[in-house]
Amino acid sequence: MKNVPNILSSLRIILAPIFIALYIQDEILYRSLSIGVFAVAAFTDYVDGYIARNFNAKSRLGNFLDPLADKILTFSGFMVLPFISVSVFPILPIVLIVLRDTFITLLRLYAERKKQAIRTSNSAKIKTLIQMVFLYAALLIGLFVQADVFPGDWSRWLFTSGILTWSLYFVTFVTVYTGIEYIVVNKSLFVQPHAKKA
Repeated sequence: MKNVPNILSSLRIILAPIFIALYIQDEILYRSLSIGVFAVAAFTDYVDGYIARNFNAKSRLGNFLDPLADKILTFSGFMVLPFISVSVFPILPIVLIVLRDTFITLLRLYAERKKQAIRTSNSAKIKTLIQMVFLYAALLIGLFVQADVFPGDWSRWLFTSGILTWSLYFVTFVTVYTGIEYIVVNKSLFVQPHAKKA
């Protein structure tokens, strides 16, 4: 049981490129399958966290692998959003999200090299949840629009109302904010310890 969370995190990493490969086919069947893959991958994040907390299955590797898998999966999701519509999902906020998550991953690697534990906050966990929910909703709406599931002018309204775009900006704000919070909380990583006087 102790290795199950790490196995699930590894599975999430493996599923991310499969999700992308299916989604970029631009066919309703493949995109439906890709969203199913994304949902399964996102669910493994909940399962591995539950097992780690309730079955004493936390590990140093898991503390690094779990957030890395989350970032790879969400990066994959954000990367395909412009395939739905660049006007609805602008490139700039997506780039900011990717840069933030890349920086935090490098910060974790730096902390690991210095043999220091990096502190996380509840807001960072909420950020991941917000990203996952937004991505799943955006991908699902994009599929419904492509398949013309919504009656009447619903499809056009969803893409012209600005709801999806402003939701992306909100997710970007939360993501960048938690990145700044990471830096502030772990500022000791950037401070060189003073040498003791003889």
